[in-house]
Amino acid sequence: MAVRHRLIESPAGEVWAVLADGTRYGDWVVGTSRSRPADGEWPQVGSSIRYTIRFGPWSVAGRTVVRRCETPGVLELEVDSGWLGTARIALEVRPWGENALVTIDEHPLRGPAGKLHNTAVDALIQLRHRSMLARLADTVEKASHSTHEAA
Repeated sequence: MAVRHRLIESPAGEVWAVLADGTRYGDWVVGTSRSRPADGEWPQVGSSIRYTIRFGPWSVAGRTVVRRCETPGVLELEVDSGWLGTARIALEVRPWGENALVTIDEHPLRGPAGKLHNTAVDALIQLRHRSMLARLADTVEKASHSTHEAA
């Protein structure tokens, strides 16, 4: 299992606001170039978003379904990347003083990713998580600064 955490210098509610906006996943999920609502109202259980991942000239369309949501702190997703397989991604947002501590836990479930899962794959997922949490922090902090400047 690949688990990583990061302190984001914004309140937990501001982090949750970004996670609760299904159209913002392209802003912070590594590799995702676009996301859009598909079914239900994100992030209610059973709702989903569709996304596109780009690898140079190639792209893969996928779908992410909410499997568990406890507003404003726990969001568990099942990501279906077509022939690549599915993965469980759990995000937890905790208040940490005036900031937020975000933990991400990812584990391949089905398909090639699930069958080939090993410590080398976990190491690659860790690198992805480091970048993803940095992008989430940038997205949240930029939104926070814009909000405070407008006020």
